[in-house]
Amino acid sequence: MKYNLLKILVCMIGICLAENNKKESSHHTSEPASIVETLGKISDHLGLPINSSSHGLLIDNMIGWVHWLMILLFIGWGIYLIIAVIKFNSKTNPKADYHGVQSHYSQYAEYGVIVFEAFLLIGLSIPLYTQLKTTLPEDNVHHVRVIAQQFAWNMHYPGEDGKFGNTNIDLVDEELNPIGLDRSSTFGADDIVSINQMHLPVNKQVMIHLSSKDVIHSFGIPEMRIKQDAVPGMTIPFFFTPTMTSAEFLEKLKAPLERAWAMKLLVHNFAEILITACVDMLP
Repeated sequence: MKYNLLKILVCMIGICLAENNKKESSHHTSEPASIVETLGKISDHLGLPINSSSHGLLIDNMIGWVHWLMILLFIGWGIYLIIAVIKFNSKTNPKADYHGVQSHYSQYAEYGVIVFEAFLLIGLSIPLYTQLKTTLPEDNVHHVRVIAQQFAWNMHYPGEDGKFGNTNIDLVDEELNPIGLDRSSTFGADDIVSINQMHLPVNKQVMIHLSSKDVIHSFGIPEMRIKQDAVPGMTIPFFFTPTMTSAEFLEKLKAPLERAWAMKLLVHNFAEILITACVDMLP
């Protein structure tokens, strides 16, 4: 029995790894959905925000498989509780049985849970983490510095030269120059700074350089399936690829004004005019 469960685990992990190596995750694909994607689509019914990033499908599949495990455990424990109440009540068993259950069904169930959890960890979580954290982005990347502070998010974009200008703490002015950008530095003259509004290109890899001016802040865009803490004294890089413009995002929203947002995310299609979409990002 143990060897059979081990074979099942190896097969499940093999299928998942083969799928990850076979193609990159995307919203639109002409190929038939894999087992991982088919069963992972339960996440579509969990009230998750609209997926707007290239890696979001992998995260949604992971969430879907975790819920399948929770459903199986919930049903299994519910059945066990009902059987225990009926079979082992005082009327049926007036005297205590000191030998207990003699079958190995519970042991097999434990092995099954271990196999499932190992599949989630080795087959889904580790490959996803590797893709998001250890795979370096390509050369053609859109860089954005995000500097957090209480009640505001400061965005710093490089100019046409593609390089950030220097910053100086002595130049910080909360109204005119919140990040202390030195316009006289080599690359600082054409840099762009905005507050509480982020501009991103669609279908192009984005590298965020996250830092904080004061305390720890939580930077998160649920629609892009990204979340990272901004820590004072550190610059934390992470990357993702938006896959729909703001106009496409708003078209998919059933009730665009049902939530209040603190910051705006504007996703560009360079052939079109900029259109606004909102994302959840509270300091």
